[in-house]
Amino acid sequence: MIQPVTQPAPLDSADGTWVRVAALADLAEKGAKVVKVGRKQIVLWHGDKRVYACNNRCPHEGYPLKEGHFANGCILTCNWHNWKFDLESGETLIGGDKLRRYPVDIINGDIYLDVSDPPGPERAAAALAALKDSFRRLEYDRMGRELARLAAAGADPLDGVRHAFAWTHDRLEYGSTHAQAAAADWLALRRDLAADAADDLVPLMEIVGHLAYDSLREFEYPFPTEVRPYTPEALVQAIENEDEVDAVARVRDALRNGLTFQDLLNPLSRAALAHYADFGHAIIYVHKTGQLLAFLGPQSTEPLVLALVRSLCYAYREDFIPEFRGYAEAVVKLAKKLPTAGDGNVPAPEAFRGLSAKQAMARCVAADASAERLFDALLGASAWNLLHFNTDFEQRTDRPVSDNVGWLSFTHAITFAEAVWATCQRQPELWPAGLLQMACFVGRNSAYVDGTLDVTPWRVADPSAFLRDEGRALFDHGQFEHIISAHLIKTWAAAGALVQACPQAPWVDDLTASLNRFLHTPSKRRHSRRTARQSLEFVAREG
Repeated sequence: MIQPVTQPAPLDSADGTWVRVAALADLAEKGAKVVKVGRKQIVLWHGDKRVYACNNRCPHEGYPLKEGHFANGCILTCNWHNWKFDLESGETLIGGDKLRRYPVDIINGDIYLDVSDPPGPERAAAALAALKDSFRRLEYDRMGRELARLAAAGADPLDGVRHAFAWTHDRLEYGSTHAQAAAADWLALRRDLAADAADDLVPLMEIVGHLAYDSLREFEYPFPTEVRPYTPEALVQAIENEDEVDAVARVRDALRNGLTFQDLLNPLSRAALAHYADFGHAIIYVHKTGQLLAFLGPQSTEPLVLALVRSLCYAYREDFIPEFRGYAEAVVKLAKKLPTAGDGNVPAPEAFRGLSAKQAMARCVAADASAERLFDALLGASAWNLLHFNTDFEQRTDRPVSDNVGWLSFTHAITFAEAVWATCQRQPELWPAGLLQMACFVGRNSAYVDGTLDVTPWRVADPSAFLRDEGRALFDHGQFEHIISAHLIKTWAAAGALVQACPQAPWVDDLTASLNRFLHTPSKRRHSRRTARQSLEFVAREG
């Protein structure tokens, strides 16, 4: 039996946070009662030994808990999705989010509640802890709620992103993923085009959701702790040797001595472009890590750079396979020509159509053109390829594994080109490597286009308005897979950056039209029959 207090308990009359809300006798008769204190809606429960008070709205989806089930003296069940809360301990027994409870005092037969909110830092810390907990079951909606609670506590909501990278960077076995690369573009979209609080929240949800997906059920892959003297050449050589222990040791020394990511950018870019590596991911990840750190600040340098260096060490080197094996020799030749090149023999974008990678590289070497003019031709060819992608190859089930191409096989040529442009404006000595790798993209995609395709419906009259409108649409992209939404934002951002840098370039028309087609054409993501047939054929050849 609940015994009333005969003498008034000490109340904080200075801030008025203790308020009388009901008579104990009335609650005892009804068992439960909803009261309102300002904007708070609180439900009182008459337990076996005490009175409990909690928010009336379930922290999951807002179902009124007054309509829930109260049993065993302190266990509250939300009947909407069977979430269960222990009002005595405060634990959520089934579900995720915590339920807000309020201290209760009984004074001379009246129920008083302390409705003061915990200090902002305490609420922010609780939101961060809950955000981390949401990663266990990939609870995208809960991530949104916890990020919203973080902001409501007065904290910088970007802290959720900073912590997410810290929580996950050593659970990525092969280092950086599209989550890091897309994060920079999501934050740029948030900065430039967010129109309200929901728009502010969406990019943060996309980032932490992608990180949670990539790290889900992954083991820890600890980074080496050794420290070795840093020099730019030592770092480049360590990555060239695919020696993660050595590369991380050099980076740790650099960071320990106060070097920033900008100080490391030159050798990291050189290492990333030393090979036609990892389908272009290497230089894209270097470029995007720098942009991401501009948003998150130096406190995120270590987790982001360690993950980046790991990915560079593990990057597969496609210039070692026959299709691209002429790359190393072509780089040497083009590096000798570019400094003295004029513009007397500039290939047009259409000159690269239908060429293999070897032929495209040879055409670059044979040209008498500046780096910028070669870039225009190669980007124009890549945009034309994307615009004319033959989607039959994405649908067919009777082709070999080498023909498993899709939209993302083509969009990488655009995101790679933007990374090359940004990198080579800063480090022009890398133009030969960047241009020839663009030629590799052009060549590898040339067999999968349909030059007869009518692309007129995809043409864009006003590139600036188109890019703005498509950016706004990305706040509600509707894609379930993070890998797809990441490529949507990355391709849109790359195209936008290139158009902004070179608004009068000859490739703008094809680039915006190709982006338009990509954004508005469904992509086949599950290839059940194709995978089954290829598996059967592969196993048959094993015998």
